[in-house]
Amino acid sequence: MPLASVGALLREWRQKRRMSQLDLAGGADVSTRHLSFVESGRALPSREMVMRLAEQLDVPLRERNTLLIAAGYAPLYKERGLADPQLAAAMRAVELVLKGHEPYPALAVDRHWTMIAANAALAPLLVSVDAELLKPPVNVLRLSMHPRGLADAIVNWHEWRAHLLARVRRQIDVSGDATLIDLLAELTSYPTRADAAASHEPDPVLVPLKLRTSQGVLSLFSTTTVFGTPVDITLSELAIEAFFPADAATADALRNSVASEAPSLQN
Repeated sequence: MPLASVGALLREWRQKRRMSQLDLAGGADVSTRHLSFVESGRALPSREMVMRLAEQLDVPLRERNTLLIAAGYAPLYKERGLADPQLAAAMRAVELVLKGHEPYPALAVDRHWTMIAANAALAPLLVSVDAELLKPPVNVLRLSMHPRGLADAIVNWHEWRAHLLARVRRQIDVSGDATLIDLLAELTSYPTRADAAASHEPDPVLVPLKLRTSQGVLSLFSTTTVFGTPVDITLSELAIEAFFPADAATADALRNSVASEAPSLQN
């Protein structure tokens, strides 16, 4: 399939961001008339303009390369493998964050939610998961929502499922990633649970993950950490999901858990 023109791609990103030509032109310091010409194919943007427009549209680095190529320029951002020596310092930082978060669970994922690394505190939560789902590459969303994964152990299943699906949809809105679109279709095809009742907690501040384990029901909330100024595609798409106890009982249970009792998560 032929590559779309840079103008068509820019228009598509502008529409995804729900911006008018006037809004985008003002933010990128170009005239509305010139932007209109670029989108219609009557004018070819300079490399600098492509980058300014991409910045205003918050286009992911991978897709910025696509814009540059469509405009006839060389791609700017490299995509190194995780084992590349130039990423060694960043990967050590990931390992330090994961290890430092123990005894609470944390993991690193790529843009498709494939697990890159995890700390020792995660494994005890996965003892009920089918071994097939733990074979690399491990997809964290599939692990969470598959009937043979954690689905039956999640007490507030409907809330957590809605939360995860909403996150994937937001990612798709931002990136337009075809693999995520396919993953969303797979996740929504899984059977729902009629036995999982919605929470009636008054005015919740956030949606916790309530997980039934051998230590009892653990209540966890999560935060997401990304690299602040990446210029490498791999780093820009790497995220650390760190879970924290939402109550004192969960904190005590996690501190007392023994990692050696759980399945290995070595990739």
